[in-house]
Amino acid sequence: MKRAPLWRAIVALAVVALSLYVALTQSARLGLDLRGGTQIVLETKNSPTVKADAASTDRALEVLRHRVDALGVAEPSIARSGEKRIIVELPGVQDPRKAAEVIGRTAQLTVHPVTGESPDKGRAEPAADGSRTLPDPDRPGNHLVLGPTALTGEGVKNAEAVLDQQSMSGWTVSLDFRKAAGDTWARVTGEAACAPQGAPERRVAITLDDKIISAPGVNEGVACGTGITGGATQITGGFSQSEARDLAALVKGGALPVPVDVVEQRTVGPTLGADAIEASTQAAVIGIALTALFITVVYRLMGALAALALALYGLISYAALVALGATLTLPGLAGFVLAIGMAVDANVLVFERAREEYLGARTKDLAKPVRTGFAKAWSAVVDSNVTTLLAAGLLFFFATGPVKGFGVTLSIGVLASMVTALVITRVLADFAVARRFVRKRPDLTGIASTGRVRTWLSRRNPNLVRHRRRWLGASALLVAVAVAGIVLRGLDFGVEFTGGRLVEYSTSRPVDADTARTAVSDAGFPRAVVQESGEGDITVRTEKLTDDEQQRVKAALEKPGGTVTVERDELIGPSLGSELRQKALIALGIAVAAQLIYLSVRFRWTLAAAAVTAMVHDVLLVVGLFAWLGKPIDSVFLAAVLTVIGYSVNDTVVVFDRVREGRRRDPRGDLESTANRAVVQTLPRTVNTGMGALFILAALAVLGGDSLADFSLALIAGVVVGIASTVFTAVPLAVALEHRNPAPPPAGRPGRGAEVPDGYSPLEARRRRERGTGAVV
Repeated sequence: MKRAPLWRAIVALAVVALSLYVALTQSARLGLDLRGGTQIVLETKNSPTVKADAASTDRALEVLRHRVDALGVAEPSIARSGEKRIIVELPGVQDPRKAAEVIGRTAQLTVHPVTGESPDKGRAEPAADGSRTLPDPDRPGNHLVLGPTALTGEGVKNAEAVLDQQSMSGWTVSLDFRKAAGDTWARVTGEAACAPQGAPERRVAITLDDKIISAPGVNEGVACGTGITGGATQITGGFSQSEARDLAALVKGGALPVPVDVVEQRTVGPTLGADAIEASTQAAVIGIALTALFITVVYRLMGALAALALALYGLISYAALVALGATLTLPGLAGFVLAIGMAVDANVLVFERAREEYLGARTKDLAKPVRTGFAKAWSAVVDSNVTTLLAAGLLFFFATGPVKGFGVTLSIGVLASMVTALVITRVLADFAVARRFVRKRPDLTGIASTGRVRTWLSRRNPNLVRHRRRWLGASALLVAVAVAGIVLRGLDFGVEFTGGRLVEYSTSRPVDADTARTAVSDAGFPRAVVQESGEGDITVRTEKLTDDEQQRVKAALEKPGGTVTVERDELIGPSLGSELRQKALIALGIAVAAQLIYLSVRFRWTLAAAAVTAMVHDVLLVVGLFAWLGKPIDSVFLAAVLTVIGYSVNDTVVVFDRVREGRRRDPRGDLESTANRAVVQTLPRTVNTGMGALFILAALAVLGGDSLADFSLALIAGVVVGIASTVFTAVPLAVALEHRNPAPPPAGRPGRGAEVPDGYSPLEARRRRERGTGAVV
């Protein structure tokens, strides 16, 4: 036992030192929503000859990787998601039109000998002899008859955009052929060189996706039958620099083995990302400062030590995020800030337990109450954090894009909070109470005083469970109002769940929603939903909007708004929207089932059912609030709802842990009194933890900007409702269920002690009966 504090101190020091090293030597990988850029999600489709599966998608990914590298984008990212999807991230790219066009085209490059001219349009499909007729790019109205394919893009080793310094004819594309392809090129150009000057047969056509991009004639210096040797040539055509670079990227990448469709496209302006980072950082600093000040005032020295542990928690969480290579997104940043508020909960649980032990023992020894506080808080800390981890895990597996980052960040934050509270805070607390100066002044620690909430409760001694029918009736009424809002007002699903396009424009001159709506309607989009989204920002949402039409809307807004820039652009295909909507429902269903299973293992089914019912109650109230307010239901809202699920069960578990402990101590006592005593005992922790979380969320709501305002609103409502539902819904319902379904007293063995207290799982009950410990009511 004497070695335990030493080992705990060594572990704490090692974790802090390692975290500090990682934080100073590595930097976090920012998502596109924070640094600006474009994300494109492609989905492979079956071709007449190739099936779209994981293997063909991997081959397509390698082709796309060559194209993306040739675009010259700094730090691009391309990865397969699932069996048929490819996610391409292009930092700094603000115009997704050209990027999507270049990387998503099938791009079949072919080389054909020209066999003649034709005034007729003919057809692009190959004839029986392999010939085809395509428009001549050098002579409008004229068409070239092309022979069978002599060479494909697979024979090209490298392609590069080159400025012709000698002839100053603009940009060209330099091609390097592989050995066999170089010989074929020499043969084709050698045959063309035998035709007279000016004849169409002296030309060689280079096509891309059945379109002639260049049909140069063979120079006079090329010998008949010899052709252009050396395995290299140049494509000329009066290209601009960007055209030559795009063509080189397509040629170098080659043909995609299967067609691809753009199912999702997101673009975030650099200023929006920078503003989000600044706003979230300010919210984190202010929220942490207010939380640290609050717990220091409430718990004095122990609170100050917890505030120091919170700062170290931030360091550990950030280091873990960097070390794992996780991407920090805007919702992830909010999850990081939110986890700070949840980290306070473990500390508050410990301090309230230590305070109860000290006041109950009536001794000046501080070390023992602190040790007991950590020991007795362990069960509640683990149970409450596991429920949050379940919700965060569901976000990781079912969400996409930035919201997945929220699940990762929240998971890291929960684990880091447990390490911080149970190891680092423990080391600091043990060190503090061992000092003679502190032992002589127990009031300095904060655990020697009752606290204002506990003092008020001791004076009033409220019986909150006695009026359980009244509380359950009020809860049912609130649920009815929420459901009425969902039915009557409906839910405003975002583009993630419905499919469509949402574009946020920033204007240099203020434009009200009516003026913007008229401008967009005049541009040909009368059904578009146009709203104001902050100072000088206009959002336009439509079911379908191409990139060219998006530019038309932008031009229409320039008349009343002056200079218009795209701050955010989200395009979701209808199939993906339906899939995300289905995944959201599955995630919510699994969340409820997972919480019910876990709580049934840890408690009796009656307590588990009450906790899950209160959780569903909280979710319905938050969804109903958004329905009445007309707020959007999107993937960020889904993240908030799943977090509310974790927080709601977290709060209920703490109370039920006390109910179980109380029944273990007094198994034949009145259940209603035991439950009420558990509520009163944990109410100071509930209030103090809720205040800590609300400081963080209020800072996010005020300073986090429009992108986090709705997220913060959902969580604030969830925290408030969760605190109330624990006291007025979960506990009264658990008491009612226990009265209707009392646990049958198991047959105990003679001489093996008393029976098992109600509140244990069946497995734990059997173990305790076999050991002859405990009792059952």
